[in-house]
Amino acid sequence: MFDQQRIDALPIHRPPTAAAAPVLQGLKVVDFTHFVAGPLATMTLGDFGADVIKIEAPLRGDDFRHYPTVDPEIPAQGGPFLWTNRNKKSLALDLKSEAGLQVVKDLIAQADVLVENFSSGVMDRFGLDPETCSRINPRLIYCSVSAYGREGPYADRLGFDPIVQAESGFISMNGYADRQGVRTGAAVMDTATAMTATNAILLALLARARDGVGQRVEVALLDTAILMTGFGAMQHLTTGYEPRRNGNVSPDTCPSGVFMAQDKPFYINCGNDKIYQRLFEQVLERPDLAHDAVLSQRVNRLRERERLFKVMDETFSAQPWSHWAPKLRAANVPHGQVKTLSEALASDEVRSRDLVTRIPHPVKGWIPNIASPIRMSRTPPVAPQAAPAVGAHSDEVLRDVLGYGEERIAALREAGAFGVVEGVSA
Repeated sequence: MFDQQRIDALPIHRPPTAAAAPVLQGLKVVDFTHFVAGPLATMTLGDFGADVIKIEAPLRGDDFRHYPTVDPEIPAQGGPFLWTNRNKKSLALDLKSEAGLQVVKDLIAQADVLVENFSSGVMDRFGLDPETCSRINPRLIYCSVSAYGREGPYADRLGFDPIVQAESGFISMNGYADRQGVRTGAAVMDTATAMTATNAILLALLARARDGVGQRVEVALLDTAILMTGFGAMQHLTTGYEPRRNGNVSPDTCPSGVFMAQDKPFYINCGNDKIYQRLFEQVLERPDLAHDAVLSQRVNRLRERERLFKVMDETFSAQPWSHWAPKLRAANVPHGQVKTLSEALASDEVRSRDLVTRIPHPVKGWIPNIASPIRMSRTPPVAPQAAPAVGAHSDEVLRDVLGYGEERIAALREAGAFGVVEGVSA
């Protein structure tokens, strides 16, 4: 059950004033995606004005609709689904029916972009493979999001975010040295893959603007995960270095890590010698250590980490966070309180950026909204529309986008294009 009192306490979303039409206005996207990586990519397109039509199975729709927390008043619009499917229209179709497939092909014929993240082979079985779709519409950008790519010996493997975290080496790099590596709590590979897919689609659209021809675009979770191992991958390839688990301590900079004030934990990152000097001279009031001939050099501090941390732990624990936060900010030392998610979402920093607001919902009245991280002065994101119910826009899409009349819609219903309910065409 959603906590409506908590939601109603959020500020109402106030979209910025646009100086020009939405940058993707008029772009038509046929969206076959589900779960996270694909839907986040298409949502970004929708956020900036694209007309995103989400193709879903009748009744149940995207399985991600049913991930908790689910409110019984909107049983197919759980919190995770609302997070990934803003600014879309839902068209419920039975792709196993010839009538349903014909509707999709009619959409593809006038679309700019198709995005899918089915298991390999599914689109082929529907007769919606890239080659077929390209014949229907040579200008189409066909984007596939998969775990291991659509070609090669591993194309048939299923894969999810934590699997590629494991196989990319990412998990081996995270956690503490005295235990197994850990995955991130958030689906960082899915999220990064979504960002990559959006970039790839926009690049393909730029290429099409130049020569008028569409193309196939492919983004894989594993490929993104290798990139997400950061510069550790290149360190290994150039030297053989195997990144180790260092907990909250950085293997490259010192002092960096979590420290404890009298009442709260916080993180400090001394990325260079000057930051270290400001920390010890202006915050900890230890100019002797700040300008020590040995400690003022980063490489030497890595060897003296235990000594430095002891000084910092003893000093920081003597005063509350309210004492240290303004001193760290005044000294321009990168720092941040270690917050719970609840604390972060309610923080002054997040509120100052209008990142968490509420938007209208046809059933609940209001639901939370997490803003796009992209800020543009002339063409900002469009006003957010809540993720739709399954098939909420079916008739609208058929009439307004495809131009179908009522007789044709009735015939499609009779032919099972929109699924079957209790033995009768829906």
